[in-house]
Amino acid sequence: MITHDQRASRRFALLGAVTFLVAACTGGGATNAPATTGAPGSSASAPTTTSTAGMGVDLTGKSFTVGSKEFTEQLILGQITKLMLEDAGATVEYTGLGGSSVVRTALTSGDIDMYWEYTGTGWINHLGNTTPVVGTKAQFDAVKEADAANNIVWLDPAPLNNTYAIALATEKATELSLASLSDVATYAGANPDKATLCAASEFLARNDGLPGLEAAYGTKFSNVATLELGLIPPAIDTGTDCLFGEVFATDSRIVELGLTVLEDDKSFFPAYEPSLNVRQEVFDANPGLAELFAPVSAVLDTATMTALNAKVDVDGEEAEDVARTFLTEKGLLGG
Repeated sequence: MITHDQRASRRFALLGAVTFLVAACTGGGATNAPATTGAPGSSASAPTTTSTAGMGVDLTGKSFTVGSKEFTEQLILGQITKLMLEDAGATVEYTGLGGSSVVRTALTSGDIDMYWEYTGTGWINHLGNTTPVVGTKAQFDAVKEADAANNIVWLDPAPLNNTYAIALATEKATELSLASLSDVATYAGANPDKATLCAASEFLARNDGLPGLEAAYGTKFSNVATLELGLIPPAIDTGTDCLFGEVFATDSRIVELGLTVLEDDKSFFPAYEPSLNVRQEVFDANPGLAELFAPVSAVLDTATMTALNAKVDVDGEEAEDVARTFLTEKGLLGG
């Protein structure tokens, strides 16, 4: 277990380590994710000049209902959406909902007008495909085209890949010589009682979650603990409840706690680029939404999103405050 001083020092190293984190988390399939440029995370902490292509969109008199999932990144994206719409003159009702299926149902039923969804989730979880499309652009194009039949519009995706990953404490990874998910399969086969896994309930039921992962790697976790997503990184760090755990690639606590992300050496997990999903009738009535959110998506790369998540999960800031500061620094509010 790492000490408080070690965590503090890693906290200052968080942004500089993000580039290495992205490579480790995404494995073979995520090598298609766009590389970040410049100082990792700098876009979340210093004012920058950004295109204001969508700043002239006028939504005065319009009303929208925005939803999101329940974890940190989604709460930030939900607040970003609310603030951008309000800045364009709209009245907005925003609510954080539950897991992917809950928010998707809210969208397709008309209870909400828009939310940010991930390409891999849309393709596997919502559209029922069993294998990902290789390449981030190809995956986005495929899900965008297929979901049009469900009257869902996928706006420009953000160039980040918040893929699923399996992680463990670095000390344990070194001790057990575990670097990849194939290594985990071998370890679990030889040590079924020790191959414990912590995961959120949604991951345990998704085709792109545990069932598909076990099938792809020919392994079985005999001891699985269901935890809230936010509790998993510290559980892995202490080793109290589990050796392995489900994490998201943009979770800043991977670096903060000194966790090792295991390579997805069989490229099981698809690309997970977030895109604002809008009901077709809402988009048809408000085509300027594409122009409004294009510059927002353009600046949300993996390093930036990880840094924004850290402001909430590590620094304890509110998601709305983080979203407002980010948009203001990028010159996207007040136009």
